[in-house]
Order: sequence, then structure tokens, then C-alpha cells
Amino acid sequence: MTLKGKTLFITGASRGIGLAIGLRAAKDGANVVIAAKTAEPHPKLPGTIYTAAEEIEAAGGKALPLVVDVRDEEAVKGAVERTVETFGGLDIVVNNASAISLTPTSITDMKRFDLMHQINTRGTFMVSKNAIPHLEKAENPHILMLSPPLDMSEKWFAPHVAYSLAKYGMSICVLGLAGELRPRGIAVNALWPRTTIATSAVRNLLGGEEIVQASRTPEILADAAYAVFRKPSTSFSGHFLIDDVFLHGEGITDFEKYRVDPTKPLMPDFFVPDDTPPLSSLG
Repeated sequence: MTLKGKTLFITGASRGIGLAIGLRAAKDGANVVIAAKTAEPHPKLPGTIYTAAEEIEAAGGKALPLVVDVRDEEAVKGAVERTVETFGGLDIVVNNASAISLTPTSITDMKRFDLMHQINTRGTFMVSKNAIPHLEKAENPHILMLSPPLDMSEKWFAPHVAYSLAKYGMSICVLGLAGELRPRGIAVNALWPRTTIATSAVRNLLGGEEIVQASRTPEILADAAYAVFRKPSTSFSGHFLIDDVFLHGEGITDFEKYRVDPTKPLMPDFFVPDDTPPLSSLG
């Protein structure tokens, strides 16, 4: 099974992980909707929906760049409708857009709290909700959240309660929607990286270039997402996947190719459960 002719709606796809997932699908000749806010160049963040569209087209896909703020219900509804009008349907939704603020409760501004919940949890719910009527008509429909396993350990919440609540909200959507949509043949899964990923967010918010060098590239998540989309939606749903563990199960053993700098020890990501199989067991 390839993704040729399939239509993907990816939030936050103007750069980073979302764009990487779109590019991997484009290699098969997929249609990729770039649903993101960045229409004009940003001084600190690379790429816009239009430069992303150029990359998608160059990779072999068809692109539809749309300015979408996932907090705006009318914008989301309009973008989904435009997707279906342009490509004739919708097969895959990737809820990748996310906001982050790693602050303790006492100094977390409520505007920032609201922003994270509006983008992460509410945005994920709203995009999924509006896509469902169209996904029901697709041959092998998938919804994928870039969100963590539901490991309810205190250590994941105590340092940044607001962010953890918002991010786990995305995963609770996976848990609920997987059960709700299983009878309709729509798969809903979560994908999360074991290590930090070399994105602008990591560079600007989580430690700069030093952390980037200790990270893996977005392509590991793109390859994992691609493998998810090729699974039968009627039987592969409700999973909380760690990128390398899932890929290893799919026959991938070379993870060195995803490292930014193979000489640097990898930086673990948040929210990876303690019982995740160790890297050493993955070959």
C-alpha cells in the first residue's frame, strides 16, 4: 500500500515534524494540505505554508497551503471543506500543531495556559471533529496525534503542570476517539519520539544548538507516521507509539541515520514511560 492519491490534512506543517510527515507522503504522490499559521516569513522560524508547499511539490506530491489557526472554528471548518473541494476527499489527519511553555504553576501566565489548551487539546478535538464526516468515506482513514503515551507519573506533571495537561489532553482524545470511531473504521493513534527532535522549538525553547546536536531528525517521525498510515484502519487503532520501538517492529534496525550528530549522546524526550524497551535492544 502506498499513499499515492491519498489526501493528508496536517496541522502545523509549515516546518519541522509536520512538514517532514508531508514530505514523506509526497514521495508517494500524495496530496498534502499544509494547515498552519505562518504565511509571512518569521525572523526566528524557518519556512511558511508557501515554502512548504514548494517542497511538497518538488518531492512529488500535490500541495494546498492554507492559513489556519486551529483555535478558530470557522477557519478549521473552511479548511476541511476546501480540502475536500480541491482533492475530492480526505484520508488522513495529522494533529501536529502544538504550543509549549515549560513553566511551573506559580509563573505560568493564564494567557499562555489558555493558548496551550486551545491549540493542543481543543485544536486537536476540533480538527478531528470536522474531519470525521469525510474520513468515514475514505478507504483507509487515519487520525494521528503527535502526543505522548498516557503514563500517569508525577514526574511528567510536576515541572510544568499546564503544558502536561494540554499535551495529555491530545492523548486523551486518542483514547476516546479510538473507541468512538472504531465501529466506523477510522483509526486513531498517537506517535511520540523517544528523543528530542531537531526542530525550531527545540532550538529556540528547549536548549539551543547543543540540544539540537543531541537530537534525532524529524525524518524518524515521518517514517513512523508513514508506516502507521499503511496499516489497516479497521484493526490498527488506539495505540500509543514510541517512534523507534514501532519502527523496530516494522523491520527498521538502522537508527543512526536519524541522528543529527552521531558523536553526541541522545537527549531523552519528556513523557517516555520507564518500561519502554531500551535503545540497546533495538539493534
